[in-house]
Amino acid sequence: MHQVTTHVFNKMNIIMSQLLILLFFGPFCLSAPRLSERDDCLLENSRLRETLKTLQDLSQLYEFQLNDLLGNNYHRQISNVFSARVPSPQNTSLPTTGGSLLVYDQDCAMVFNRGKTENGYYRIRPRMDKEPFLVYCDMSDGGGWTVIQRRSNGKENFFRCELPHCRLWEEYKEGFGEFQSKGDEYWLGNDKIYDLLLRGENSLKIDLMDWHGEKRYAIYEDFQLKNETDHYRISFGTFSGTAGDALSGGSNFDQQWSASLNGMPFSTSDRDNDRFLAGSCAQESRSGWWFNRCHAANLNGLYYKKGKYTASSDNGVVWSTWRGLWYSLKYTAMKIRIPSFVDGESGDGEAN
Repeated sequence: MHQVTTHVFNKMNIIMSQLLILLFFGPFCLSAPRLSERDDCLLENSRLRETLKTLQDLSQLYEFQLNDLLGNNYHRQISNVFSARVPSPQNTSLPTTGGSLLVYDQDCAMVFNRGKTENGYYRIRPRMDKEPFLVYCDMSDGGGWTVIQRRSNGKENFFRCELPHCRLWEEYKEGFGEFQSKGDEYWLGNDKIYDLLLRGENSLKIDLMDWHGEKRYAIYEDFQLKNETDHYRISFGTFSGTAGDALSGGSNFDQQWSASLNGMPFSTSDRDNDRFLAGSCAQESRSGWWFNRCHAANLNGLYYKKGKYTASSDNGVVWSTWRGLWYSLKYTAMKIRIPSFVDGESGDGEAN
């Protein structure tokens, strides 16, 4: 920690020295300009002003980084220095994103392209008119994946409808879960997912793992989400992968009619937007999700350990085209990336 803060302090001191030099000597040329040299002098002053602005931005950025290092602990997940020297706190909450922060990365692909190639939590800002937030970036599997959902241990209840702790519409809108370690579970939030997808066409990759350690994946091109006014309606294009096309309801036409999620709105226990007239899919499936009548895939269901389960309805973490509706998976991750981010890999992600 001392080495990190000292490094940042040294950078700030260098920048402050450069600022002082520019402030004192920047407005002047080496000699009084003659009329023919006036344009050169003005050009030089313009360059100095641009340099001054750049140094001011860097100074503000290093000041933010220093305060961030001193005030938060989530860096320990991607830093050997912090993981070795900072004790794990109790009941650590998500750091605030308030204030004027210099954040330019719109997603994890931009983080990766800047040379940040380690898995971990990064602060991104898909829209400049909204505040930045933390997200887990999966830099394996070609890199640059923004993880919008993850299940890995069952610690985060995605339904838990014993008042006042129901996972209702507002919670799925804003997002919930832990954002500290690699194994933490969360739903990023429908508003944040919508903002991430606004830039254009995106690919969705879903990593799956069963209780025997076997892994499968599904990729959907042109993954899109409507806004809240349209109930975060989902749409997607061509499927590829090893897990089967469960989001489209499988290969059976009759099942597709009632279980395909393409074009379906999002539903929660207090916002029933499904096509199931005799009841509520969100209530039966114990989760917020996109439902038809009801589903062939639901990655937000109840987390049953050991895989096979029995219940009044198929309400587990299910992907029917692989393990069926009565097998609850151990690990799932939903992650998105722009298709122009080309790589030669289509592996199983970082599930372990």
